[in-house]
Amino acid sequence: MVRSLLRNLALGALACALAIPAPLLAQDDPLVIAHRGASGDRPEHTLAAYELAIEQGADYIEPDLVVTKDLVLVSRHENELSGTTDVASREEFEDRRRDKMIDGQRVAGWFAEDFTLAELRTLRVRERVPSARPANVRYNGLYQVPTFAEIVQLVRAKEAETGRRIGLYPELKHPTFLLEDSGIDMVDLLLKELRDLDIGPDDPIFIQSFEVGTLQRLDKRSDYKLVQLIHPEGGPVDEPDMRYAEMVSQTGLEEIAAYADGIGPWLGYVLDPATMEATSLVADAHAVGLEVHPWTLRKENGFLPATLQSTGGPAADGAYRQLWQAAIASGADGFFTDNVREFVEVAGD
Repeated sequence: MVRSLLRNLALGALACALAIPAPLLAQDDPLVIAHRGASGDRPEHTLAAYELAIEQGADYIEPDLVVTKDLVLVSRHENELSGTTDVASREEFEDRRRDKMIDGQRVAGWFAEDFTLAELRTLRVRERVPSARPANVRYNGLYQVPTFAEIVQLVRAKEAETGRRIGLYPELKHPTFLLEDSGIDMVDLLLKELRDLDIGPDDPIFIQSFEVGTLQRLDKRSDYKLVQLIHPEGGPVDEPDMRYAEMVSQTGLEEIAAYADGIGPWLGYVLDPATMEATSLVADAHAVGLEVHPWTLRKENGFLPATLQSTGGPAADGAYRQLWQAAIASGADGFFTDNVREFVEVAGD
């Protein structure tokens, strides 16, 4: 499997240089995918969040990619900017406010594709979920929106510092909308960027999307490892007759295996959070050659099932270890997590 190959390569490199530190987790432990960086400790999708995640032991960091007006890939949770930056308070950009239909939903705000990179650089990042992450609010205003190229530069610097490989796990956000609304082809942009950055299919990288056609195009045009994301509701925006719930059936998994290397399902497809019982999805996916990377493991009450919540409100830690241990026992190959340090501890137990 891809995961085993990457681990073996890393261990082989360790044997060649005693100065390189040992991996934080054993070879058979699941991949640690830092969901938007160390999002539990720093505002998501900032260089600070990615760097901290690497220092805490992440195998991969996960930037969501959107595009600027001058066609630069940058990292934001959504192309709408007011949820994660101070753009709404910037009078000079008041006239950029728009209403757009994105994937069938009307969204009002300020959008990355309407700003040049230079304009975007004047904005400052804010914590997206302050009710669940009040400690992160103290970092509001400190960080800029990073480009994908800067994220790669950071990863390479941390690889040189730590002596271990750090993977990239970019997600293309709303590629069909951007193509139809603005004529921006994210597949073209990403493939060109990867070539320019000298990142090849043999490097530790997964490319993910909730859309089917986007991944199928990438499969035809490249050999990068691809992951089909699977939401708990609805279906892929580019396949209106397809339901995500049907994609986790045996037939659906076989169809995904024709163009992708793995699936990134909502955790509820892998584990019933009420009973902590694993479903058959991991075994079914493995049977057709797909890796399984569920999302998202978080420790705060606001993100946990009611039965695992503690007192203290949405920002307090709940009984997350119970859920995470059951998730790991499902046999999934890796997990998206906002809390890298804690997940490394639980996975290493």
